[in-house]
Amino acid sequence: MIKAGLYIIILPFTIWMMEGLDLNKIFKQGRVVQARVLYLMFAIALTYLMVNFLYDFFISTKIL
Repeated sequence: MIKAGLYIIILPFTIWMMEGLDLNKIFKQGRVVQARVLYLMFAIALTYLMVNFLYDFFISTKIL
C-alpha cells in the first residue's frame, strides 16, 4: 500500500523532470513513436528505482 502511494507521487515528478530532455535529437528523422516509447520506458524505470530506494530507505531507518 505504501509503495503504491509512492508510485502515485513519484511518477508525475519523474515525468515533469524528464520534460527537460530532448530525445528527438538522438533519433533519426521521423522516429517520433520510438522516441516517445523510450521516454516512457525511462520514466517508468526511474520511477521504479526511486520508489524502491525511498521505500528501502524508510524501512531501514524505521521511519514507516
